[in-house]
Order: sequence, then structure tokens, then C-alpha cells
Amino acid sequence: MAKSVSVQDLVNRFSLEVLAGQKDLNRLITKPRTHRPGLEFVGYFDFFQQARVQVLGSKEINYLHTLSEEERNSRIGNIVKYHPPCFVVTRNQEGLKYLMKYCEEEGIPLLRTHEPTTKFLELMDAYLTKALAPEVAIHGVCVNVSGIGILLRGKSGVGKSETAHTLIRRGHRLVADDIVVLRKISPETIIGTHNGKSKEFLALRSIGLINVSRLYGRRAFQDETRIVLDIELTQWQENALNNELELEPKFSDYMDVRIPHIEIQLQPGRDVAGLVEAAANNWYLRQQGYSAVEDFMKRLESN
Repeated sequence: MAKSVSVQDLVNRFSLEVLAGQKDLNRLITKPRTHRPGLEFVGYFDFFQQARVQVLGSKEINYLHTLSEEERNSRIGNIVKYHPPCFVVTRNQEGLKYLMKYCEEEGIPLLRTHEPTTKFLELMDAYLTKALAPEVAIHGVCVNVSGIGILLRGKSGVGKSETAHTLIRRGHRLVADDIVVLRKISPETIIGTHNGKSKEFLALRSIGLINVSRLYGRRAFQDETRIVLDIELTQWQENALNNELELEPKFSDYMDVRIPHIEIQLQPGRDVAGLVEAAANNWYLRQQGYSAVEDFMKRLESN
């Protein structure tokens, strides 16, 4: 089922003023990103994004003000017949009675904000992209380690939450425990977050539920993070590990986005949190173009 938000949701979130269409605020928005109807006002509709929120900035409104009443009615009438979910006028612009008339007749909410056009477009696009993004919920823990988003996965009781707790005590941040919501906000980007109910909570065996923000301060929690590493915690298996200089890259697939995958085997006395930190820092160095293996091989060859 496609995700959607209502026009009423936009009104509440952005404190928008309702100028027309008060009874139609239940209309649904299913397409992310906004649209500014510029070409459409001059009669070109071949690529009209009619299912998107239509934003009218100073350029659009000033243009409409320059038209005769007959031309203006024609231009607006051509657009409203496509029934976009709503119009939003920026910068508290006035002189909108003709827009109000058409929107009221066609049952299209006309909204207004004091925000400048560019800023409002950025805020609205960011909100709609996340609110309408495809998502899945998985069992695991999500943490942010030195600015790097990591999924910790593994069987129940393997020690995911305990590892997260150690990381939090070392200054890193919890994002979600037990249920991690993954949202695909672009073809290459997965965001990890909580489901709302579990926000700030971490469940520790033998201890119970703790609120990390209350226990360790507000910096112990982060609302969301971009996922760049998928780490699976598994039980120790004799003779299963090797000490190759560089392991063959592995990936996990979430909604057709490939995330680098690492397996860490557990054993009493092993510093799992430290290994997670090492994996995060090593990933960062790779993004900067540094490879420890290549550096090591160059040293060998120079001798």
C-alpha cells in the first residue's frame, strides 16, 4: 500500500494558514517533492507534476498580478482542473481573492506561509521525502558511531543491546533498539530510525529497560542516521575465522540498496564494541581513499 500524508498534516507541521478549501484538508499527498507551476501558467502542461504540492512564490504570484482578469482566470482555471492536492503561497503574499475563488469551487486547499520560497521548498521536500519513503522494519539495533550509522544484527540474546550500551558509554549514540525502521530516501541512501514507541529506550538483559537520554544525557541519543555498515554478531566458531589481510567484501541488501556487511564473532573477553569502532573508523578511512592493506604492501615492496 502506497504511503501518504494529508494536507492537514502539512498544515499542522508547518503552521500553514488556510485561505480556502478548509473542508478538503483530508486530501492525500502520495508524491514526494514539490512543484512550482511556471510553464503551466503559460499553457505548457506536457510535464505537469499534478500529483505534487504546488508552491507559488513571488515570481508566480507577481506574474498572475500582471495579467488581465480574463487571462488570469484562464491561466488558473487550466491548472485547477488537474486537481493538485493543494497550493501553498509563500512570503505571506496577498491579493489572492481570485485564487481563493477557484480553489474553493474546485475543493483544493489554498495555504499560505510566511517562509521565503527557497527555504520553504527545502523544508517541504525534506519532509515529504522522508514521510513518503519506502520503509521496512527489522530486528536489531541501530547506533551512530563517530558520525557513522551502523546496524547491529544477530540472533536474540547474542549481545546487540549490550554492545550498544558499551558504545553509548564511550560517547556514541543510540538510534533504535529491538525494532529498527529503515527508510529508502534515494536509490543509494537508507536512513535508520526508531518506531516512535521505543525512542531513547534500550533493553538490557538482567537489568531491564533504560532511557539512555535520562541516564547518560541527551547526547546519548540520535533520532536517525544514514546506514553505511551492517554488522552481524555471531557466536564464535572454531577454525571459522582467518587472518587474511583483506577479507572479500560482502554486502546486505535493503530495498535494493547495498550496504557493506561485516561479521563479528563473539567470544568471552573479546572487545566487541571496540571492534565496531574499528570497523566504523576503517570504513571512514576507505571513503577518504586510504587502504591499510595497500599501505602495508607498499612498505613490503619498498624493502
